[in-house]
Amino acid sequence: MTTQTQTQTKLPKLPIGIQTFDAIRTEGYLYVDKTRYLIDLIDSGKVYFLSRPRRFGKSLTISTFDALFSGKREFFKGLYAEEFFSRPDYKVHPVVKLDMSQVITDTIKAIRDSMTLLVKRNAERLAVSVSDLALKNPSTALGEMLESVSRKHGAPVAVLVDEYDKPVLDFVTQSEKAGEVRSILRNFYTQIKAEDASTRFVFVTGISKFSKMGIFSAMNNLEDISMDVAHSTMLGYTEEELLACFKEHIDSMSMERECGADELVAQIRDYYDGFSFDGQHRVYNPFSTLNFFKKREFRNYWFESATPSFLAQYVKQHDLEVESFRGRQVAEDFTSVTEIENASPESFLFQSGYLTARGRRGGNFVLDYPNMEVLSAVAKLFLYGKFEFTEAGVSANNLERALEEGRVEELIEIYNSLLASLPYDIYEREERQYAEEWSVKNHAPYRAESFYHALLFALLWSSRIRTNAESHSHWGRSDIEAEKNGYRYVIEMKVANGPKATAKAADDAMKQIRAKGYADKYGTDVVLIALAIDRTQRRIGAFRIVPEQ
Repeated sequence: MTTQTQTQTKLPKLPIGIQTFDAIRTEGYLYVDKTRYLIDLIDSGKVYFLSRPRRFGKSLTISTFDALFSGKREFFKGLYAEEFFSRPDYKVHPVVKLDMSQVITDTIKAIRDSMTLLVKRNAERLAVSVSDLALKNPSTALGEMLESVSRKHGAPVAVLVDEYDKPVLDFVTQSEKAGEVRSILRNFYTQIKAEDASTRFVFVTGISKFSKMGIFSAMNNLEDISMDVAHSTMLGYTEEELLACFKEHIDSMSMERECGADELVAQIRDYYDGFSFDGQHRVYNPFSTLNFFKKREFRNYWFESATPSFLAQYVKQHDLEVESFRGRQVAEDFTSVTEIENASPESFLFQSGYLTARGRRGGNFVLDYPNMEVLSAVAKLFLYGKFEFTEAGVSANNLERALEEGRVEELIEIYNSLLASLPYDIYEREERQYAEEWSVKNHAPYRAESFYHALLFALLWSSRIRTNAESHSHWGRSDIEAEKNGYRYVIEMKVANGPKATAKAADDAMKQIRAKGYADKYGTDVVLIALAIDRTQRRIGAFRIVPEQ
């Protein structure tokens, strides 16, 4: 057995894919203690709603609430909630769990039948019966079951609803069908409010926030804590939690990679931190963090684990631009305006976890992509989805490795490969769209390079290259500035027609970089790149690189 293997076997076990609190605690898996938040919620209110992206710990939170109300005190030894069971007024409560991800959505009948089955399973587990008449309608069955459980056990019920919106999200691009499903769910969830006397605590999770005119319109006692400062780090890992709970893993990987712990944490932060639900506090993606320490390499774990098909459909249907959301300001209530299938793109992407609240400006949130994992994955989705080209012509060249080793000409080869793979009609569509938008916004002739800028940005981001648009200098703004592995690149792009004009455009672009001082802030440690697109060939027809390669 190697030293590395011996080291890994001694590390705390990582609960990848384990969403059951009981299993994590009994089988010796690492657990980041979040029970303080749960006890605070139990003490301060009764009916809550929390939205978070997929694979962010919602189901584990539901399972932990279950253990608290079920009296499983042995699982909480050493945790914040341990003393909860010693309170004079502590009482065990029956728990009804409704995991809506189990609802089959093939047909309306399947939806109703599987919802009824959820009710029946809870009734059987809690040793109560539901009348045949009630079982003909899932809403009626739920109301009767809650009342029966409370009466039989002599205590009000804790109702835990996981992924409440999953049946609707399956129809996010089909508004009519989504409305029909939402009507069924509305009647179902209304029974929880109707049985208020039979309930002790209600906790509902999902990806999308509800609308006042939507599923929870009748549950006016529901407190939405999704964007509250006090609960912003309830799911996900804070940096303090990462450093404390994963110290052994960090130290082990630092030795393995022959780098300092601080350097490794900075890289992890860049890839997996950055999710913010209040514009102030940041958390690491728990799924990606766990997988990183398990697989011991940087990859897009969260995005690749189960990228929802509706996201690709949404990007294509709404003709989204990957770079257009960075720095966008939105009102604080931007997620609560409408139902998810009719939501604005920024609301949809925020609730799905692909955008985050980078900060606040006045009364607005400032949006951005949370980290390199999400940005690179969304950029790749943009390229392969919106522009409909195959990956084969681009992925054969490793752009990330090329730029981290300073090989600029490979960037040009890869970019030209991408341009060559685009169908003719997409060029016409995109150039026409950019022409119209530029004319409306600027009252000026069309800047043809806007379309080519967007493609280059998406290519760089999809290759996990840190890239900024139009960075300011004393004399102007550069088109693109990028950095990878200590190499810095300043890129200026122009568009011309024909070989002779393209060569002149490349010379002009390099002169502009120098004259405007775009690279002055970097000293001599920078590569200057002037690119000229030949629109007649739809490719980079000329380029200049300083220092020369």
